[in-house]
Amino acid sequence: MATVELRFSALPEHVRTARLVAAAVARRAGVDEAVLDEVRLAVGEACTRAVGLHQTGGISAPVKVALIEEEKQFSIEVGDESPRSAPADRVPGSGVDADTDAEEDEMGLAVISGLVDDVEVTAGEHGGLIRMTWPTTPVTATLS
Repeated sequence: MATVELRFSALPEHVRTARLVAAAVARRAGVDEAVLDEVRLAVGEACTRAVGLHQTGGISAPVKVALIEEEKQFSIEVGDESPRSAPADRVPGSGVDADTDAEEDEMGLAVISGLVDDVEVTAGEHGGLIRMTWPTTPVTATLS
């Protein structure tokens, strides 16, 4: 069940808000405090990547972020609507810009993979999705 869903215009200034919301919801879901910086950084990287894909592709649709609290795990899904083909389908010699964009995309995914142990990346003709998952521990209420 999705705990929180965000949609924001593909503008860099909205990435910070997505990071802050993700960290707050992750904390409430029971993600270990020591991992919250990684959550913030990974969400920031995934959202920045999605914003860049939207801006490069001239896509006006919003970037989508779902913060999902499940039993014993917390997941964040960052979705874009930028159509992509498999690397084998790319046309060789299509220009330096396409190669540079692909390198930046791969670098962003490498950063996310370094921050998150459980990450899935899917992409197709209708856009892409990055799903990042962290384990949670039950949040116990303290009585005063």
